[in-house]
Amino acid sequence: MADDIDLNLLTALDALLAEGSVTRAAERLQLSESAMSRTLARLREATGDPLLVRAGRTMVPTPHALALRDQVRDLAQGARAVLQPAGAGWDLRTVQRSFTLRANDGFIEAFGPALVQRAAAEAPGVCLRFAPKPDKDIRPLREGLIDLDIGVLGETGPEVRLQTLYRDRFVAAVRKGHPLLLDDGELSAERYAACGHVVTSRRGRRAGPVDEALAALGLARKVAVVVPSFRAALSIAAQTDLVALVPASYFVQDHEHGALRAVPLPVETEPITISQMWHPRTERDAGHRWLRALLVEVCRSSRPTA
Repeated sequence: MADDIDLNLLTALDALLAEGSVTRAAERLQLSESAMSRTLARLREATGDPLLVRAGRTMVPTPHALALRDQVRDLAQGARAVLQPAGAGWDLRTVQRSFTLRANDGFIEAFGPALVQRAAAEAPGVCLRFAPKPDKDIRPLREGLIDLDIGVLGETGPEVRLQTLYRDRFVAAVRKGHPLLLDDGELSAERYAACGHVVTSRRGRRAGPVDEALAALGLARKVAVVVPSFRAALSIAAQTDLVALVPASYFVQDHEHGALRAVPLPVETEPITISQMWHPRTERDAGHRWLRALLVEVCRSSRPTA
């Protein structure tokens, strides 16, 4: 009978299909693992399908579970929205909640400490979980796997909301005593291009906007090293004559750049616009509104210039 259906199972099914693990689903719902296992058994009986099956040391969803996943997620989110009006029960001092933010290492190192301190002071029960950003795929945001996506705008769907956090620029970072610093005159594009360079790219790319600007002047950099992080680029630049290209905000916030100096680039490049992006399902959520406002305040107030 439809009247006998326990709608609490919907929330449990949503957690199981999202996490793909009884253990993680139990943690998400703050239940014991044995209680979640019993709930999975009830769900299997109700749906007539195993839903999750063992594959080595992990569990994988059945075809029927995959077909249900999006529908279950939307139904569960809709039910929560209906049963808890926006802002209901949201108390910064007592709320227990976690948020997942996807950002690259440079943003986390530059702004993470200030954001964590502010969040802990205002909402001590909130946990901020930073997820790696290997690409700009919008799917994790759409599927609710992350709460906010932070970075340079990539390919997004028409429904994605976004807000500019700050605008940045690249600077050249060189060690103390570097030949570029010995001349009191303004750094020329020719002298800059003639140096060896260390480039940061997660995908191993050697060229970027700076190279386009140099090419317009008939110049080209000699790229000696490509590294996956700004921290690695600064470490190399601090101990060699190579020139690192890093965002001004990251250079200033980095705590170990005492052996380095920042030099303005001799060519014009487009500013770097860093945004926060979210799905409209969280637009009116009180917790999300608080976190988005906090990010704006932290990024705009604690971003010094090099």
